[in-house]
Amino acid sequence: MDIREIMEEKEKTELSSYATLACRSRGRARPEEPCDIRTDFQRDRDRILHTKAFRRLKDKTQVFLSPQGDHYRTRLTHTLEVSQIARTVAKALRLNVDLVEAIALGHDLGHTPFGHAGEKVLNELSPSGFEHNVQSLRVVELLEKDGRGLNLTWEVRDGILNHQTDAHPATPEGQVVRICDKIAYIHHDMDDAMRAGIISEQDIPQEIRDALGVTTRMRLNTLIHDLIASSYGHGEIRQSEEIAAHMAQLRKLMFQDVYTNPVAKKEEAKVVLLFDVLYHYYERRPEALPEKFRGMIDSGEEIAAVICDYISGMTDQYCIRTFEDIYVPHAWDVL
Repeated sequence: MDIREIMEEKEKTELSSYATLACRSRGRARPEEPCDIRTDFQRDRDRILHTKAFRRLKDKTQVFLSPQGDHYRTRLTHTLEVSQIARTVAKALRLNVDLVEAIALGHDLGHTPFGHAGEKVLNELSPSGFEHNVQSLRVVELLEKDGRGLNLTWEVRDGILNHQTDAHPATPEGQVVRICDKIAYIHHDMDDAMRAGIISEQDIPQEIRDALGVTTRMRLNTLIHDLIASSYGHGEIRQSEEIAAHMAQLRKLMFQDVYTNPVAKKEEAKVVLLFDVLYHYYERRPEALPEKFRGMIDSGEEIAAVICDYISGMTDQYCIRTFEDIYVPHAWDVL
């Protein structure tokens, strides 16, 4: 047996009966020769990690637009925190950590610049709407590798598509990522909001602090331990009713005091204008799109979808520079 086959056999004996085994994957859209040293889920993780879309996450907003402080989260650090939390949970539950990591690293590849503010605007501008989870799937299936996509396994694509709160991933590993995504952003967005002075520890109701903990670190620890304890020995990944209810309260508090806070969101009106201007500019002048995207239109892709592909793939600063290049006059440089 080669190294991959040895690892696949090891999964059969060491993982839970509920785990998704790499050797029993539903496969890829285009069949490929197996790797001799990596399982299919390991290959998917590596492919995602090496994409341009993954690297661009470092300059995309998580909550605070284009944060200048060294310690505020970006979309990349969010992704890494989701991956770390999800791996911890998966390992404790004896699930397939490679599958969990691949889903976690790929779940936000399609996110817009300027966070959910950008996603909301594109959803309103595009006739077919825009959702970042759907776009993340489009990135791995079409946009990467010059239109060839990454040809990921079905299980990874399912997990990426269904990581939203109201979705239902088909694998327990996808379910782990879906819940850990929420745990991660509630934890780190609150930490960032406290650093920014938007909220304080005293703003959290005592009932929640008593149940989850009196610091962000303690609350994260409680949520992870509860998820593991409530899911252990079950095919379904779940939280206890009590902790889930308190986390829902905490999430509601974040929406009220942070995600819709006028102080934290004061720049988002400019995002609406910026996206609106860029979208309609390329709608009128598709020939101004980069060659790759013009080629997609020539191949039959809808113009609206291609414009969303281009804008959603931008980083915060590239989006601003593109707007300036198009609409801000440049000084005449005379030697």
